[in-house]
Amino acid sequence: QVQLVESGGGLVQAGGSLRLSCAASGRTFSSYAMGWFRRAPGKEREFVATITRSGGSTYYASSVKGRFTVSRDNARNTVYLQMNSLKPEDTAVYYCAAKNADIYGYIPAREYNYWGQGTQVTVSS
Repeated sequence: QVQLVESGGGLVQAGGSLRLSCAASGRTFSSYAMGWFRRAPGKEREFVATITRSGGSTYYASSVKGRFTVSRDNARNTVYLQMNSLKPEDTAVYYCAAKNADIYGYIPAREYNYWGQGTQVTVSS
């Protein structure tokens, strides 16, 4: 069992930055590849990024590539999402998710094993 807790959300002006954190419980964090998703009001959940178990490989949605960076610190059981050049359309609840296998690229949300509760990001214009 893995519990995930996101933090770092908030209100920021367009063009600003935020760093989200996702802290995982348990001693097997490095066994899980991690993903970030988001859900904007009235929209379906959207893939944002993935990172492999070692952190050696990452993958991004085209809408965030070049602006967002996913990283992880396995010693701290934490995965991060650095978000720069934020736009109003980035406004959403952001979720982290864990998969008990490596992920290279995109996999559907239903294939993840554990989810956090989400953190709200609001970007004002």
